[in-house]
Amino acid sequence: MGDKPIALITGAARGIGYACAEALAADGFRVVLADIDGAALREAAGTLGALDAVKTDTGDAAQIGALFDRIETEHGPVAVLVNNAGIARPGDFMTYDLADFERVIAVNLTGVFVATQRAAKTMIERGIEGAIVNLSSINAQVAIPAIPAYCASKGGVSQLTKAAALALAPHNIRVNAVGPGSIDTDMMAGVNADPEAITRILSRTPLGRVGAAREIASVVAFLASEKASYITGETIFADGGRLGLNYTV
Repeated sequence: MGDKPIALITGAARGIGYACAEALAADGFRVVLADIDGAALREAAGTLGALDAVKTDTGDAAQIGALFDRIETEHGPVAVLVNNAGIARPGDFMTYDLADFERVIAVNLTGVFVATQRAAKTMIERGIEGAIVNLSSINAQVAIPAIPAYCASKGGVSQLTKAAALALAPHNIRVNAVGPGSIDTDMMAGVNADPEAITRILSRTPLGRVGAAREIASVVAFLASEKASYITGETIFADGGRLGLNYTV
């Protein structure tokens, strides 16, 4: 059991993060879950039989450092990191609160940088040819005015993915990202409850449905595996064809 590699997934208590942990566990990884919601985290860890679960605010660099210290001291080095934790905080662009903007950037972008850098340092020290998978979004390329910080953070994640991939390629550490479209998660709960909003989403999604968290997790698991051994610096958009859509008739 101890010989199996460790995969750390942030934002793993529910939704896409939980699905990623489930997929990686099925692929033979010992999974460590991190999330800011302690109660949901404990429940998820129990259901999955996780190696460990650590309440962590990924918007706090010190907590990220403590998370890695605990994992490395108690279990061993992380071979796969999935930077999934993210928040949106919608609001009107012209009155958008600076504190909300900074908080979204801290969790969605700065936290990804801190965790990636920390994981990579140990991978290099231990000679681990690991994989890092970041969660970006189609909003890295197409914007919604009511979530300016989210759009900015996800655009940053895609570029950070490229920069990290180039920096870590000499060590055979791969860094990629997945950009989901409209996925049936808690973040979409308000939209799901609004028939008009769902109609708008489906009208711009060629496959004609919202995606499932497990479908994003499958792409993450692929990028973390040897099947993706020659892929680095890429963002794969799993969006039901949305980014390729020009207009509807």
